[in-house]
Amino acid sequence: MVSVCFYFQVHQPMRLRNYSVFEIGHHNNYFNEQKNEAIIKKVAKKCYIPANKIVLDLINKTDGRFKAAYSMTGIVLEQFERHAPEVVDSFRQLVDTGCVEMLDETYHHTLSFLYSKDDFREQVQMHNKKIRKMFNFKPKVFRNTELIYSNEIAGFVEKMGYKGIIAEGADHILQWRSPNFLYKPSGLNGIKLLLKNYRLSDDIAFRFSEKSWKEFPLTAEKYADWVSQVNGNGNVVNLFMDYETFGEHQWEDKGIFEFLKHMPHEIFKHPDNDFVTPSEAIRRYNAVAELDFPSFVSWADVERDMSAWLGNKMQQEALRDIYLLETAVKLSRNPALIDEWRKLQTSDHFYYMCTKWFNDGDVHKYFNPYDSPYEAFISYMNILNDFRIKANRLSEIKVGE
Repeated sequence: MVSVCFYFQVHQPMRLRNYSVFEIGHHNNYFNEQKNEAIIKKVAKKCYIPANKIVLDLINKTDGRFKAAYSMTGIVLEQFERHAPEVVDSFRQLVDTGCVEMLDETYHHTLSFLYSKDDFREQVQMHNKKIRKMFNFKPKVFRNTELIYSNEIAGFVEKMGYKGIIAEGADHILQWRSPNFLYKPSGLNGIKLLLKNYRLSDDIAFRFSEKSWKEFPLTAEKYADWVSQVNGNGNVVNLFMDYETFGEHQWEDKGIFEFLKHMPHEIFKHPDNDFVTPSEAIRRYNAVAELDFPSFVSWADVERDMSAWLGNKMQQEALRDIYLLETAVKLSRNPALIDEWRKLQTSDHFYYMCTKWFNDGDVHKYFNPYDSPYEAFISYMNILNDFRIKANRLSEIKVGE
């Protein structure tokens, strides 16, 4: 038997304005509200609404045998509430079927574990509260920002009460092992590790419409056959990808929605196949071995490391400086200031500053709204300089009261 575990990441950052040095000290709004609204509405129309309809139809037409999981950032949920409330309603419909699991992560999609474990804990608790309030669902499985994972993160998350955690099935960690089993984090017994099968995931997420790919075109029948070949050499195929794959990254006219409609039915043609949520996989399957992740691993690029966010001095300086403001920000006890500080931590802002090139560079350039990583850095640091003035002033006022 092989189980398929679909997990989709749903995230849109609060994109920043091109903030001029001449604005520093005037505390203007940092976020490009018009652009953020336009993007949310566009992606809702192209991806979230039609994809949710297909998933709901799959659940109904298979009598609940099709299942999936979602990890939705707090900041994308806020934007849905403001600009596309129909998207929230459609996700509620999915959760209400009992066939969809919601995962936890950092509310603001940040790298906070690397810089402030206290704020990491607070952001995860915020996210948990948001999911419970919006969907009446209490997550028990954790997915960290950008699939960043290590032994240390697993231990921290286990102490927070989670039963499972998701990570990248990185070759340099797995070596001869398969990602199609559950594992035990190094030295831990209370939490299980689900690893992304990045080859089968990326066949959909990145290669689906690539005409130069030797397997093009990718049909539902062909893909189901690849999944079925795992029978006898694995328990669960973890297909983890951005939800925007459907309709946004891979456009509707390329056939991605037709693929999504038919692929589960093709997988079910093999009598030993089924679909599970992450929690069901954890309950059903034992961990086959212990895996050691001594350093941080992510989903990104061929290295599967942190270099997409920390690979150059601009990124390192920007991240260091935003977290150096934590004391002043929290001394202010100003909810709006704290929220703004956390939105400035969102990992996308630092991804846009990436200067990696060759094959990886094409990806970074495609997703970068700035003309260059240097422009991204300058605009961000202008905002940060203004925010520092505001934070210091508000914290001084609070201390002086």
